[in-house]
Amino acid sequence: MFKGLFGKELGSSGGAEAAGKKARLGRYGEQLAEKYLKKKGYRIVERNFNGRFGEIDLIVSKSKVLVFVEVKTRSGTAYGAAKEAVDARKAGRIIKAAKEYMHKKDLPEDTGLRFDVVGITVEGGADNAGKSEPVIEHIEAAFEAE
Repeated sequence: MFKGLFGKELGSSGGAEAAGKKARLGRYGEQLAEKYLKKKGYRIVERNFNGRFGEIDLIVSKSKVLVFVEVKTRSGTAYGAAKEAVDARKAGRIIKAAKEYMHKKDLPEDTGLRFDVVGITVEGGADNAGKSEPVIEHIEAAFEAE
């Protein structure tokens, strides 16, 4: 074992443990986002669509519009708000994955589409679930396809 940058002991399992916590936090955030969107009247169409260009966390619909949702969950604001984690490169991958989804499902090109981001901040992470109220921000039409 040796000490890392901030004096924390690092070992061979440290990275795996951190990755596990991050994955738990992500799953928890997706569950919160799904519950939130259902309350807002959205219908869940598909969860975790995986294509050649990446994953789409949630695909929902409302008022004849198909909405591709990227869920970003953070355990605090030290690295910025969760919604700020979707940059132009990430948006581009989501758009390509959405086009692939539409092709696989044989949906018409004139289907109404929207790309939303749901940013969730859970202070203390997934291990702290239920102890503090998560902050949920829903950004409708966060970005557009060209």
